[in-house]
Amino acid sequence: MLRAIKAHLGSRQVSRVIYGAIIGLALIVALEEHPPSSRVVVATLLGTALAVGLAEFYSDIIGTETRLRRHVRRGELPDMMYDVAAVAYGIAFPAVFFVLAAADAIEEDTAFTIAKWSGVGFIAVYGFLAAHLAGDSVSASTLRALAAGLIGALLIVLKSLVH
Repeated sequence: MLRAIKAHLGSRQVSRVIYGAIIGLALIVALEEHPPSSRVVVATLLGTALAVGLAEFYSDIIGTETRLRRHVRRGELPDMMYDVAAVAYGIAFPAVFFVLAAADAIEEDTAFTIAKWSGVGFIAVYGFLAAHLAGDSVSASTLRALAAGLIGALLIVLKSLVH
């Protein structure tokens, strides 16, 4: 497991997972104002993950072809698919809390709360790991994590102030 985590942290997928997590967090915050059923939230998150994943895949193909002035080779597709999966994972992850709510294991309000703040925590943890792996001290890495988490928290606060 530790080897898989180290491999992940050394991959391009880190930025894609964070990108997806920010999209997922924004979607959760937007849905919370007039919350649909938990099943609808799950479908919305999964549908968004699919749509954004397909957009990522298409844009990677077009970007590669324009940059390299040739068609994408079959051997390049697996790396693109890993990137797509990373974005989709980041977006879809909060769905697990709404699956629990749909199964009456937790309340829908609780699912929204956990989804929002776990997204903030997710972004903050990646901020800490990035700084620490880049050579920063634990205290400097913690400051970076707080700054990264603050971005997610600001999204939540801004949405609450607007409505």
